[in-house]
Formats: sequence, structure tokens, C-alpha cells
Amino acid sequence: MKNKTALIIITLGLLIGISVILMGGTKSSSVTTNAKVEQKQNIQIKDGIQYITITAKGGYIPRVTTAKAGVPTKLIVNTKGTYDCSLSLVIKAINYQKILPQTGEEIIDLGVQKPGTPIRGVCGMGMYSFLINFE
Repeated sequence: MKNKTALIIITLGLLIGISVILMGGTKSSSVTTNAKVEQKQNIQIKDGIQYITITAKGGYIPRVTTAKAGVPTKLIVNTKGTYDCSLSLVIKAINYQKILPQTGEEIIDLGVQKPGTPIRGVCGMGMYSFLINFE
């Protein structure tokens, strides 16, 4: 009986360990740093217009972006062989709703946002979302 209990405890420990690894492990400074680098790479200011680029495929990447407030902003949503519900994009804050092309680029005018304004995009099923915070 003791051997069975020990085997069950070891098996549960291994399953939990594998789950943590598959889910991306625990938060670390390298994960945070990578997210910040990715975030900066998806924002570009050109000719006084801020461009935020998000990829739609199996969700939205990056999921959270911090952008500059008070600047005319356009959102570029890229798709490439996308066949999931992330093609059906809804941005309630600007009354935007559209089925995106399976492969292509959609440019959405977000206007000039005030500091503290969140813009959330969500797929038609509500499964995937992204957030743009303006500071």
C-alpha cells in the first residue's frame, strides 16, 4: 500500500512539472524582457503617425502593447494563412467590426488616444483578445 501511495505522489509531481513546462514555466525577468523587446518592435512612428503591428493567427500577438498617447495612431493587423476566429475582429471602442482577409494586411485608424485609454480587440467568438494601453 505504501508503494502505491508513493507511486501516485511521484506521478502527480511529474504531471504537475510537465504542465508547468508546457504552459511556459514560471515568470522570470527574461520572459518580461522578451515581452518588452517584442512590444517595442511592434510600434513604429513614421511621419508623425504611430503604427502598431499585431499578428492575427491562433490569437493576437502581441497580446498587450503600450503605445504613446496624443499621437495619431494606426493599427496594422497582419494575417498569413489565418483560418481561425481571430479573422473576425471587433474593436468596440472605435465601432470596428470586420472579417479580415486570410492573408494580408488591414490598416485601422485608431485616431488620437488620451493617456490611460485602453483599446481592446477581440475575436468574434470572444476567445482571443489584445489590449493597447496608451500612456
